[in-house]
Amino acid sequence: MLTVGRIAAQTGLSPKAVRLYEANGLIDPPERTAPGYRTYTAQAVLVLGFIRQAQALGLSLKEIKEILDLQRRGEQPCGFVTDLLDQHLADIDRRIADLQALRVTLQRTRAQAGRAADRGDDAVVCRIIESAASE
Repeated sequence: MLTVGRIAAQTGLSPKAVRLYEANGLIDPPERTAPGYRTYTAQAVLVLGFIRQAQALGLSLKEIKEILDLQRRGEQPCGFVTDLLDQHLADIDRRIADLQALRVTLQRTRAQAGRAADRGDDAVVCRIIESAASE
């Protein structure tokens, strides 16, 4: 019998996470003992392991649920997963480009601030931020 504490320990999750996944339909509702304790199957351990791996890849719980729902309907979710991974890669590429642009702006702003300080320019609050606005 796998209680929420035992299944949490086996999967490296917290009992709260296990209950959250159950509430969101990621794992099947467990049976309950007479006193009301949840009892999970070995299949739930496998699904929870899958959820952890999917989260490690950056997938959201909503996306993971969609994958599990496809599988539960007897469909192969691998094409859907490939599309999700492509979307995540594109998002990461956009974030990297945005961060690289921000880095260039910060470097330029820092250099301008240094030059303004050398000239003794006055600032209303902080010449570093004020000079960034003038670009």
